[in-house]
Amino acid sequence: MAVRTKEIKQLDRVVIRFAGDSGDGMQLTGDRFTSETASFGNDLSTLPNFPAEIRAPAGTLPGVSSFQLHFADHDILTPGDAPHVLVAMNPAALKANLPDVPRGAEIIVNTDEFTKRALAKVGYAGDPLADGSLEAWSVHRVPLTTLTLEALKDSGLARRDAERAKNMFALGLLSWMYHRPTEGTERFLRAKFAGRPQIAEANVAAFRAGWNFGETTEDFAVSYEVAPAPLPAGRYRNISGNLALSYGLIAASRRSGLPLYLGSYPITPASDILHELARHKNFGVRTFQAEDEIAGIGAALGAAFGGALAVTTTSGPGVALKSETIGLAVSLELPLLIVDIQRGGPSTGLPTKTEQADLLQAMYGRNGEAPVPIVAPATPADCFDAAVEAARIALAYRTPVLLLSDGYLANGSEPWRIPDVAGLPDLAPVFATEPNHTTDQGQEVFWPYKRDPRTLARPWALPGTPGLEHRIGGIEKQDGSGNISYDPANHEHMVRTRQAKIDGIAATIPPVDVDDPTGDAPLLVLGWGSTYGPITAAVRRARAQGGRVAQAHLRHLNPFPADLGTVLRSYRQVLIPEMNLGQLTRLIRAQYLVDARPITQVNGMPFKAEHLADAIQAALQEGPTRHV
Repeated sequence: MAVRTKEIKQLDRVVIRFAGDSGDGMQLTGDRFTSETASFGNDLSTLPNFPAEIRAPAGTLPGVSSFQLHFADHDILTPGDAPHVLVAMNPAALKANLPDVPRGAEIIVNTDEFTKRALAKVGYAGDPLADGSLEAWSVHRVPLTTLTLEALKDSGLARRDAERAKNMFALGLLSWMYHRPTEGTERFLRAKFAGRPQIAEANVAAFRAGWNFGETTEDFAVSYEVAPAPLPAGRYRNISGNLALSYGLIAASRRSGLPLYLGSYPITPASDILHELARHKNFGVRTFQAEDEIAGIGAALGAAFGGALAVTTTSGPGVALKSETIGLAVSLELPLLIVDIQRGGPSTGLPTKTEQADLLQAMYGRNGEAPVPIVAPATPADCFDAAVEAARIALAYRTPVLLLSDGYLANGSEPWRIPDVAGLPDLAPVFATEPNHTTDQGQEVFWPYKRDPRTLARPWALPGTPGLEHRIGGIEKQDGSGNISYDPANHEHMVRTRQAKIDGIAATIPPVDVDDPTGDAPLLVLGWGSTYGPITAAVRRARAQGGRVAQAHLRHLNPFPADLGTVLRSYRQVLIPEMNLGQLTRLIRAQYLVDARPITQVNGMPFKAEHLADAIQAALQEGPTRHV
């Protein structure tokens, strides 16, 4: 790379958004910029946003794909409310994203794509680059396609193939602007296209040409530096939520000593977990891509009966199809992890957008009284710990567990401090090995529903263990013996026992962690799942403006922490931001008779911190609500 000769300005944080056609490689471009930013040591948070169609019509608004990255020299929590820099590869990308770009921000546009036909396709009557409508922004007009073709004129590639490297030219330019490392990207490109060295070298050449363009052109007089963030000591890597969740499942398998079995049917945005786990057969992982959702969970439940750490992954529509088998798992009292990566609904809904609207489905979406523990991660990296915790509960209490992530966490990424696996909890279960009951006739037999008095979990006997033959199934069983029973009193006893087992999990859940610096805040902001980042950022803003605000975040949604009611009643106001129409709010109001108020959003996108900060300020000015 050339030696830098231009002015360098120091910044504490930057939000960049790459936007273009779904075939322009914006997700790859964003991923590479993110990887180099992580290796540089910045704290970061990302928001990929892409169409549901595999290949939406080129140059149209529905076909726009974007990737937003927020990186800083300090602790950050969200991918940013608005970009400081927008890279727009065509008119559709500009029009779709311009409303999010604040006045004065920088916009880099590929002028080669601003043809009359492309402009008309998205409804532009004239060229916004020439009619003065962009005067409020700092616009850099760059013929990315032309410059890329010039850089690759001697590559031997056809024009169409050479044009595809324009995203690497843009990446090189942005890497120059923000002093990102370059060696890692060049290694990545050569590895990615190892079987096609001509393509690999063309992408590297385009990447270098973009970097050199930034250094030599007069249009970019300044570059910027964002210093590394002071993170706690440790070994870090950048990680997405689905990847962290996959690693958490593998770690749980290793700590339990059980083989990991995934029975799954591909569905966005959960499919990445299936793809990742399929790569780790060397860790005893077995993956089964079933013909449908019902077969996937059925196979997983069979694996649980056989002594595996059993998992099935899906999204909201798949949970609906799996509900009968989840109920069967409740009746069988076998450990099973159901991972729901939530997306916009109902029905097929918004397959590539995010939502938190499956909470009530997770709580009640089964026939009969079928209680299931629910665990929800708060950040992409936290998906690892949430997976381990879900496995702990499932194995210790012999119960299916629902893990509620969402599309924002699944696809977003952040730095993750790699844990010491030896420091993770010991999850090894104790299998039944001998008869556990003596009949009136003095015969030693095995009772499959004779419970641990501490956890109320039934024994787990591996099929084929001599002397432990037993029956399980969906028809109600007699407590202890496991014989089929239609006795009304026994059924009520079993229903209440299964509920008591789930309720008892609360004894192993840590108390609610309340962040209340002054100790006398009148307002508590309560959240769950992926709202953690926006809520925390909003609370920081409110406190910076003098507001006395407390914050708490729930990982365990069924059962709730034992002290949650006490915490809630100690505040005069409780606000609950959710990406649904107030589902946690309903549960809180019903269980604790606290007049919690929801802040809701169901637009397929995560909350903006500014929106939540305004709502917090309005609540503080409005004054306390009355507890029912």
